[in-house]
Amino acid sequence: MKEKGIHEGCIEQIQRLFTTKLYNGNILELDEAGRIRIDDLEMRADVQDAVAELWPRVTTENLDEISDFSGHQQEFLKLFGFGLQGTDYELDVNPEIVFDSSS
Repeated sequence: MKEKGIHEGCIEQIQRLFTTKLYNGNILELDEAGRIRIDDLEMRADVQDAVAELWPRVTTENLDEISDFSGHQQEFLKLFGFGLQGTDYELDVNPEIVFDSSS
């Protein structure tokens, strides 16, 4: 998808959901089950054909050459607050934070 110029990160996909699917001034485009499909770019025939052509060639040894697994992994970790530069993940932290909820 990156090669085709249609790659989206999580934030870009959410933004496209709102601007082109929900609040676009048009009637909602729903699939046969009544769902909004935000995976329409991934499901394009040209994208699926490219995946089908590459998939049989993928091995543990060539995964990084054939795919952008490291890019996917970095984006996935960032979704959950990990893999961020400048963060010391070895630092001791207190997981229990007491806060006043009365105000």
